[in-house]
Amino acid sequence: MSLPVVEPGRYDQQLAAKRERMIQQFARFAPPPLEVFASPATHYRQRCEFRVWHEGDDLFYAMFEVDPEDPKRKHVIRLDQYPVASRAINELMPRLREALLESQVLRRRLFQVEFLTTLSGETLVTLIYHRPLDDAWEVAARELQARLGIMIIGRSRKQRLVLERDHVWERLEVEGREFRYQQVENSFTQPNAEICRAMLAWAREVTRHSQGGDLVELYCGNGNFTVALAENFRRVLATEISRTSVASARENLAANGIDNVRVARMSAEEFAAALKGDKGGRRVAEMALGDHDFSTVLVDPPRAGLDESSCRQLSEYRRIVYISCNPDTLAGNLEILCRTHEVTRFALFDQFPWTHHCECGVLLERRAD
Repeated sequence: MSLPVVEPGRYDQQLAAKRERMIQQFARFAPPPLEVFASPATHYRQRCEFRVWHEGDDLFYAMFEVDPEDPKRKHVIRLDQYPVASRAINELMPRLREALLESQVLRRRLFQVEFLTTLSGETLVTLIYHRPLDDAWEVAARELQARLGIMIIGRSRKQRLVLERDHVWERLEVEGREFRYQQVENSFTQPNAEICRAMLAWAREVTRHSQGGDLVELYCGNGNFTVALAENFRRVLATEISRTSVASARENLAANGIDNVRVARMSAEEFAAALKGDKGGRRVAEMALGDHDFSTVLVDPPRAGLDESSCRQLSEYRRIVYISCNPDTLAGNLEILCRTHEVTRFALFDQFPWTHHCECGVLLERRAD
């Protein structure tokens, strides 16, 4: 990996370069003007992980940078602060390091530290070890937890010790509404909370005229979009394969008082088979697919994008909301989707400033012909 070089004075320049790249890459699809959503230039990541590097009596946070002259070699980069991380993480980094230096019990064979923070002020820290965790570790970790005002989880091989709870609660204000999200340790959550808010507002806007129809959401994760979009639809059916994410999505729906959503634990492929008539047992029967009018599909796939079969499945819907973390696979998928649909909204979300990565949002609507 290459550590991002953060230069706040150049932020507008780097965002303009991304904007131009997206305009050129997607010009062949004749999209409308690109909507660009800027990130804070610094302190935008709510979660980060660092290796812990030991040198004699010292220890410090570290990342690794590949040697451009020899890709097999990596240089250890010491990090006392990390400007892309949230202010809460940066404030905690030196305090946690000092506490670890003082405790042989907590520092011994400590391998990695993971931080998970929220805009609403909660912090969860996971300490990962190359040794079993015993009662002495738990006593010391509980003292540290109280001293720093954080929550701590200890991990080692076949061990996971949760001292208080394994999640934080994020509160995101979107269009004057507050949405609450349970974010579980070691599970995927949107790292850039301010850009997440922008994505949710954009998705709410482009689906607002969908009232009366039903939404099907593939790869729903912990219900990030599901929670924010539910009120735009009569009913929502969301699918996700991860057991942890399904449980968290259901928790988030309950926390936000949403009762028109069903979350089904199944893959996008299984759901496609169910739509085509595969009975699939009681689980499929309970979804009552015949009672739905799926006017809109929302898909937020992994970086690999969608295969051709999945694209053909999406083409059957009148309206497609496609959230992509990889413009290259998005462009490949649009080659198929634009045979039947046209791009009517196109957005760039700068989820990862100071990197080449771009997050995109596309609304496609079925062509009149």
